[in-house]
Amino acid sequence: MKSPANLTWLEPFRHHEILSAQGYEDSFSPQLPRRTALNRLNRLRQAGYVEQQGETRATIYLLTIMGRRALAGLRPDMVLTRYDEVEAPTSIVAEDPRVILRRPVQERRPVGYNRAFLDAYVPNRTHYLPESTRRELRKIGSQTGMEAAPAGTYARHICQRLLIDLSWNSSRLEGNTFSLLETEQLLQQGDEADTSLSNEAIMILNHKAAIEFLLESASEATFDRRTIFNLHALLTADLLRDPAAEGALRTVPVGIGRSVYLPTAIPALIETVFDEILAKARVIRDPYEQAFFAMVHLPYLQPFLDGNKRVSRLAANLPLFQQNLAPLSFIDVSETDYTDGMLAIYELNDVSLLREVFVQACERSAQRYTVIRGAIGEPDQFRVKYRQVLIEQVAAIIRSRCDRRAAVAKLREWAEHSIVERDRKRFVAAAEETLAGIHEGNFARYRVRPSEFDAWYDSWR
Repeated sequence: MKSPANLTWLEPFRHHEILSAQGYEDSFSPQLPRRTALNRLNRLRQAGYVEQQGETRATIYLLTIMGRRALAGLRPDMVLTRYDEVEAPTSIVAEDPRVILRRPVQERRPVGYNRAFLDAYVPNRTHYLPESTRRELRKIGSQTGMEAAPAGTYARHICQRLLIDLSWNSSRLEGNTFSLLETEQLLQQGDEADTSLSNEAIMILNHKAAIEFLLESASEATFDRRTIFNLHALLTADLLRDPAAEGALRTVPVGIGRSVYLPTAIPALIETVFDEILAKARVIRDPYEQAFFAMVHLPYLQPFLDGNKRVSRLAANLPLFQQNLAPLSFIDVSETDYTDGMLAIYELNDVSLLREVFVQACERSAQRYTVIRGAIGEPDQFRVKYRQVLIEQVAAIIRSRCDRRAAVAKLREWAEHSIVERDRKRFVAAAEETLAGIHEGNFARYRVRPSEFDAWYDSWR
């Protein structure tokens, strides 16, 4: 039976969290024989301290969260010797990134931009999404039945619903407080409804313009400067103090709220890495891997003064639009889960949390937009759980003849006292969505009389 991995074997990763086998063996004095180096790396991998990516000469080894924790716990007297065989302390265990991120900011180690995180990614050889995940996402995303159609056909087919869903959900993940119904009304009326629009309203209208840009240019848009710059300009229009910053790489430092991550402030490095991100993204063949890569590396670099996460969420839809897969509108994505996922990228270069968010978001979006509804599987369990109370609250809104603003206020107040905290936002969103879809052909399922529907609908429109 092999002895457990020696923690001192991790020492080369203290200063280089990504190493090749050659780099690892060169870290020892005298230099390790290749066979010994590979044996140690393999046992560190089996113990969960490092992760192996790539094949043959391109193989690299990345320090994991468990490895970081192990390094932090090394005793000062555990010095590196030639071929020592010291057993690993049994107290060292893997730690969920969320636990690390919940620590006070002052207890977390400040970190800067790690160029090696991007350098380690080799398109079509490195994968953030496991093969089984990519295969399953492709299966559910392709139920649109339009993969052979011209690029963007399916997204344009569901354009009106997509504009509302993606504009609202992406803005919501930025802390925007507009409700779904208010978003729908704003997008229907446009900026003609108010000459003194708030920043939140402008953010939503900007999303609409950016999504329309992607839809109109689906056959030509790609991960290049022109597309990403224009996407940023549309998303940040009238929201930045300096209009020249719209669609332009930043030249000044930026900070990340509630994080110890400090993005690089070197303009030349920002430009070089930005172009490298786009170059790698362009050649990734799998559309879901391509989408997730953009969601990871664009915000991590923070190439723009503001709006980086918004750009990444919409850019992630590029390959899905082009291949007529179900688009990604971030339905039911929790703000907390998304924030945790991004913080894990910023501070730990750990994609696991954001990957969970991404996969769940793809699944929920596919459920919503697929043409063959019955082929998806089970009904939405959340709606099933609250089926009766949804009917009751929607009926109450109709009988009260509430307009959109009053309906939102009433739903939020009711949910505050009647729905468990973790489900409140999703319940209100589900009720808003239900109200938005009521018409003269389906109002009876909410047990309201025709006269009650007519009276309410007049005030609703």
